Amino acid sequence: MMKKLFKTVLMSVSLLMSANILAADYPAKNIRLIVPFGAGGGTDSVGRALANSAKGILGTNISIMNRTGGAGAVGMSYGAQKRPDGYTLTVVTREIASLPQMGLMQHTADDFKLIRMVNLDPAVILVPADSPFNTVNDLVAAAKKTPGKIKFASTAAPNFYLMVLEKSQGIKLNAIPYNGASEAIPAVLGHHTQVTMVTPGEAIAQLRSGQLKGLGVMSNERISYIPDVPTLKEQGIDAITGTWRGIGAPKNTPDAIIEVLGKAFDQAMASAEFKAFMSKGAMTIHPLKSKEFTDFVKEDTKVLGKLIN
Repeated sequence: MMKKLFKTVLMSVSLLMSANILAADYPAKNIRLIVPFGAGGGTDSVGRALANSAKGILGTNISIMNRTGGAGAVGMSYGAQKRPDGYTLTVVTREIASLPQMGLMQHTADDFKLIRMVNLDPAVILVPADSPFNTVNDLVAAAKKTPGKIKFASTAAPNFYLMVLEKSQGIKLNAIPYNGASEAIPAVLGHHTQVTMVTPGEAIAQLRSGQLKGLGVMSNERISYIPDVPTLKEQGIDAITGTWRGIGAPKNTPDAIIEVLGKAFDQAMASAEFKAFMSKGAMTIHPLKSKEFTDFVKEDTKVLGKLIN
């Protein structure tokens, strides 16, 4: 019995020493960051900007791999299964809290060690500049008149932005799936669809140029980047939603490596370079450390579960 206990303790000490040695030399090679959505969208932009700001701090290059499909499920599942050595990280998004509850993704947030939350933004409802819809109530009225007929460019399937609006107003739109905002926005601009919902930063160029019209932002207060777009609350509609993004590593990644990465991402998010990029792109930095981020995701999973069920 004592011999078995001694062997167990010895193995535990050996594993701990191995992890510490690994962390001491970390990073010894390039890091890969999996982005589960297409190039050019908001998630891709945030991931690339953070990688660019963090590479100098870590002293190694961080390459981006866009692995798309399944509303983010393909890329996040791929990242969760990689070797837990700190050399493959994943941009995790709100879909990690929703898709598993719908049976659309095998892996969950528990398959990751969440390192840092990076950003948090509300959704904005967008239509082409020449759309007959000028307010959210115009859109809702048309949807009630022609159920399931208004074409909605969906950045993910299912789309929780849309579900919040549909449930609050008792309407149904025709959701057409696209691979993120980088595909959904052109679909609206080209009049292949009539409306979409993305975060402000994903469409800030088209909003500022006047190509797209914002009907309403799904937050408690107006957003400084698009001050002329009213909230849904101002229009008498109680519907608030948005998205978040962060960085995760496979769940068995040593804590010592997570700590190295966390400190590096803290510095990257606080850098003038990253702040300027996010401000220019109309994206809000919302840093949360590992424990706070993990707790946030658990709570959001409960919130989404109520919406799903």
